[in-house]
Amino acid sequence: MPRVWEVPVQDSTRVRDVRVAAEAAARWAGLDDGRTAGAALVATELATNLLKHGGGGRVLLEPTSPPTPAPGGERAVAVQILAVDHGPGIPDVAAALRDGHSTTGSLGAGLGTCRRTADDFALHSQPGRGTIALARIGPRGPGRTPVVPGPARAGGVNFPFAGAEFSGDAWAWAHSGDRLTLMLADGLGHGEHAARASSAAVAEVHRCAHLSADRLLRALHTALRDTRGAAAAVAQLDTATGRLSFTGVGNIGARLRRGDRWRPLLSHPGIVGAHLPAQLPVHTEEWTDDCLLVLHSDGLPSRWSAGPFDHDNTPDPAVVAAAIVRDASSPARPVRDDTAVVVLNPTPPDRPS
Repeated sequence: MPRVWEVPVQDSTRVRDVRVAAEAAARWAGLDDGRTAGAALVATELATNLLKHGGGGRVLLEPTSPPTPAPGGERAVAVQILAVDHGPGIPDVAAALRDGHSTTGSLGAGLGTCRRTADDFALHSQPGRGTIALARIGPRGPGRTPVVPGPARAGGVNFPFAGAEFSGDAWAWAHSGDRLTLMLADGLGHGEHAARASSAAVAEVHRCAHLSADRLLRALHTALRDTRGAAAAVAQLDTATGRLSFTGVGNIGARLRRGDRWRPLLSHPGIVGAHLPAQLPVHTEEWTDDCLLVLHSDGLPSRWSAGPFDHDNTPDPAVVAAAIVRDASSPARPVRDDTAVVVLNPTPPDRPS
């Protein structure tokens, strides 16, 4: 089930809580002792930076899929560590990542250490809006055999309602032949029973990633019949034709950006696992280098912005997802339900996924 650890960091006593949560998340993901220690180190550094530079914030930890899915249905799992604040921002991100750079009199090695320890690391900051730091710790260290970047990469964030242990939302990212499949499910309600429904959807995607989008959604319907059901949407990229297919049932939000223009992709009424429409029309679009796809559950307010990201300057997709949630909420107005946001974007030609 989609286990999530969310730790608010408003004073130094919570830094230890972040470290403990990182160790628990690493054990949940099956990491060995060395990688567990790495996850704890990175999480501690990011939590400390929240206090030093962001005026506090929150750290979100969850086992998740890497941005590039493994071929053949293999399921890789990494611990994603996300630190988010609404602080003043970092004026010079490149300088902040250099060892020895500090604005608080410390040694200034924290973010550089995080980048070297993590398999993936990203730092995005906007003056006046806050900073997002992202790290992923997988089962193998930085010396691992590199994954060949695919034509697209996916990432997301999952904020459980009211700090619950489990989120009723879950997403999957799978690769089969020429098909890359992204699925987001929102189990009805929230809590453990909702999580069981969305987890069943994730497992079915990895079993049936070879199916077309509409056939996969029908397979999800069968797999979820013994659960309370879910809203679910499937986006599928055919790498041979460069076409994106989309279909969904229930209240999963979807928007596709091409260039500077956004357009909604509409799901159909119903509940996967309970009431599926007789017809599941599939919407298709050309997938180009300036595209960005956002899927989200209904915990996200309907009015949201993807921030100042353009197709030449789009960071890790999970950072984009985190920025959407951050800018649609605030410390005084947190998310109102389990809230998952997943982003699909092309892999930049000069950047590994």
